[in-house]
Amino acid sequence: MIQQRLTGLRKLMTIHSLDAIIVTKPENRRYFSGFTGSSGLLLIDKQRQLLFTDFRYIEQANKQSPEYQIVRHGADMVAILADTVKKLGIIHIGFESDFVTWDAYHKQAAQLTMVEWQPVQLDALREIKDQAELTLLQQAVEIADAAFSHVVTVIRPGITELEIALDLEYQMRKLGSEKPAFDTIVASGYRSALPHGQASDKIIEAGDFITMDFGAVYQGYHSDMTRTVVAGKASGKQHEIYSIVQAAQLAGIKAVAAGKTGKEIDQVARKIISDAGYGKYFGHSLGHGVGLAIHEEPRLSPANDSKLAAGMVVSVEPGIYLPDWGGVRIEDLVVVSAAGCTVLTASSKSLLEIE
Repeated sequence: MIQQRLTGLRKLMTIHSLDAIIVTKPENRRYFSGFTGSSGLLLIDKQRQLLFTDFRYIEQANKQSPEYQIVRHGADMVAILADTVKKLGIIHIGFESDFVTWDAYHKQAAQLTMVEWQPVQLDALREIKDQAELTLLQQAVEIADAAFSHVVTVIRPGITELEIALDLEYQMRKLGSEKPAFDTIVASGYRSALPHGQASDKIIEAGDFITMDFGAVYQGYHSDMTRTVVAGKASGKQHEIYSIVQAAQLAGIKAVAAGKTGKEIDQVARKIISDAGYGKYFGHSLGHGVGLAIHEEPRLSPANDSKLAAGMVVSVEPGIYLPDWGGVRIEDLVVVSAAGCTVLTASSKSLLEIE
């Protein structure tokens, strides 16, 4: 698996006439080496691959990255890197300009004056998931689904948003999640109009919408799901808003297929909300890629004219957010195929009234 990924990376090197690529972004470092330590750098040329790390991770690197030559560095990693690059006669190096800081770039450039640096985009190589990745993503989704099934049994007026968030995170941990995929969002009542309203000490009241956006991480792979429920009986307006978002979400999922652009898919869902008179209250994109990072390419957005391909995993998450009243979002993860897509998230999308 690692060798296949390295082959893809080396094809990119050939396209850009590079002698080597330096990989520093944690998700890409893990993708191309299997190394999960928090400190490390990959130097990959046409024949070999080296992993630079410090004393804390040498044993771990040897176990996780058997395809790599492990290079231990001291306080000055750049000096060891520069010495290695000079010995190997590397001149043209690609680097992750979307991740490397200005300071880090200049430290490397100062010690590697003979090198010609070229920005490269590596994230695109992670967009299409292989079967092993899809299996891990499915496991992360199932953990989140199970946590949601539990949390709806404890939701009631009188508890706080934080208590709901903590229960979700505890259940996911218990079921095998390494950590929450991101800061868990629980926003109730008027706060459900906040698309990213992190859990607060607000008390759940009867009749509140409760929007929960959360995910698990399983062997590095993330899940992402959102459900909106009602504490008690839903009002007529709550039913109306929920039904519009649900229709938009189902239409968005139906529109997902290889060959469609992110813009086209976004427009299908957005039109339903706009035609219902709530277009200005849906201010974010329809979805995004998910994998080793919680937000990856491709984007389902009005700005994305690139086409989806089979094997990509994206979220589909329309919403309506009415200031000082509340909001609804529904989100699933789907796997793109030539025939359409497969929905990974299993939790029901019917409006749940918790009494």
